[in-house]
Amino acid sequence: MSKREYDESDLNTGKMTKKQRQVFWGAIFLMATSSIGPGFLTQTSYFTNQFAASFAFAILVSIIIDIGAQLNIWRVLVVSKKRGQDVANMVLPGLGTFIAILIVLGGLAFNIGNVGGAGLGMNVLFGISPKVGAIITAILAVIVFSLKNSGKIMDYVALTLGIVMLTMVAIVMVTTSPPVAEAAVNSVFPGDYGAMLLPAITLIGGTVGGYITFAGGHRLLDAGIKGKENAGFAGRAANWGVFTTGIMRVFLFLAILGVVTAGYTLSESHPTASVFQYALGDAGYKIFGVVLFSAALTSVIGAAYTSVSFMRSFHPVVEKYNNIFIIGFIVFSTLIFVLVGEPVKILVLVGSLNGLILPLTLGAILVASRNKKIVGDYHHPTWMIVFGAVAVLITIIAGYFSLQGIADIWTG
Repeated sequence: MSKREYDESDLNTGKMTKKQRQVFWGAIFLMATSSIGPGFLTQTSYFTNQFAASFAFAILVSIIIDIGAQLNIWRVLVVSKKRGQDVANMVLPGLGTFIAILIVLGGLAFNIGNVGGAGLGMNVLFGISPKVGAIITAILAVIVFSLKNSGKIMDYVALTLGIVMLTMVAIVMVTTSPPVAEAAVNSVFPGDYGAMLLPAITLIGGTVGGYITFAGGHRLLDAGIKGKENAGFAGRAANWGVFTTGIMRVFLFLAILGVVTAGYTLSESHPTASVFQYALGDAGYKIFGVVLFSAALTSVIGAAYTSVSFMRSFHPVVEKYNNIFIIGFIVFSTLIFVLVGEPVKILVLVGSLNGLILPLTLGAILVASRNKKIVGDYHHPTWMIVFGAVAVLITIIAGYFSLQGIADIWTG
């Protein structure tokens, strides 16, 4: 992947050029589809089945926190012209390395689930073994990073499959006739505020926790979008990324809510599949296969790309052979799944734990936003810092109370 795909002159015009639009939407959908993986589908089904309309509150809280996190992180990374781990190391020596290790390990755990989800999607579509499907998915992802213009191809894959997922889930949502008004009321007044802590922190972890927070920002940097003149560009992309993820979450939540309120019982082993099947019969089951495969493949690509981007500061050889390390990450994740397997509930647990990392990463970014050695003469808006600080505080409090819930899921 080239260090700069777009010339500086392309980025300083008042109206976005074709190249700018491509990287703009590519970064948006890389972030969005990285978060919309098998864990995203599993978490949404699990919590909607458990909390029904009240789960809308957790979704709204997660979207608000996501905006506070992404808006700060994307802007500061672009202005500083540095990746997340390098910014954190400048804030406190060693912090970035520590964060990088946590994110790489979390990305690996997610990716094992991602390749497994892709394998299951191919099993639904073609009847082949999930392990064989996982291997085929890994081959497709490896091909993306083996090609000369891998960055642009990654953008197109994320954009295309993201639109496919949104469209298909929207169709299912309309078919299930969910109680939209009830969900809207519960988004502000849920039945039990305390019970929403674990779902909220889990959603935050699954959409902006760990590597996902930095997927779009690192993509912009690799595309050559750097400097304070592009802070607004980065901010718009961040907001659209959260909006896109939020729309998918709401569509899926409403689709599941329609099925649950109609009195159907979701399958314990494949809850999301049963939603699609209840809504559209056998055709719905196949549509689920397409959505699951698309979500998993894009997440495999996003997890590998972003996780390895945190390794690029470890040694010059990683920077030089970046795509080879990405391919190795994909292959290693797939081998673990094929040889060891992956329990379904780990997807919920990893999402929760990734949410606990967010206060650390976002906190470092907020400190960096006012450090002239990092951002130069750029003035980061105070309201964004306050917004980000509130997000840090909420995730610390929610994370503390959710630890018991995580333990209950693990032991239950």
